[in-house]
Amino acid sequence: MVGIEVIYIALAAFTGGILAAGLGWLDSGKAFDPRKFGSSAIRAFIAGIVFAIAYVFKDGITVIDILIAFIGGAGVDVIGNRAAGAIKTKLSPKPPGT
Repeated sequence: MVGIEVIYIALAAFTGGILAAGLGWLDSGKAFDPRKFGSSAIRAFIAGIVFAIAYVFKDGITVIDILIAFIGGAGVDVIGNRAAGAIKTKLSPKPPGT
C-alpha cells in the first residue's frame, strides 16, 4: 500500500503525539515551554514515519488501523517524556547529605 492511506496513518500518529503533548502541558499547569513541546513534536513526527513505514506492507487500512496509529503516537510521546524524566533524574547530581 502506497499512497494517501500511508499519509492518513502518519497524520494519525503525529496527531496523537501532539495531542498527548498538549494535554500534558495543560495538565501540568506550568507556563508553555517551546523546547519541551518541540521535543514532543519531533517524537510525534518520528512515530508518524515509523507507523507509515509499517503500514506500507499492509493491503489496506481500516478505521481501527488509524485509531491504533493515533494511540501509538500518543504513547510514544508519553513514554518518551517518562524516559527523559527518568534519565534526567538519574543523571542529575544529588545534593550533599542525601
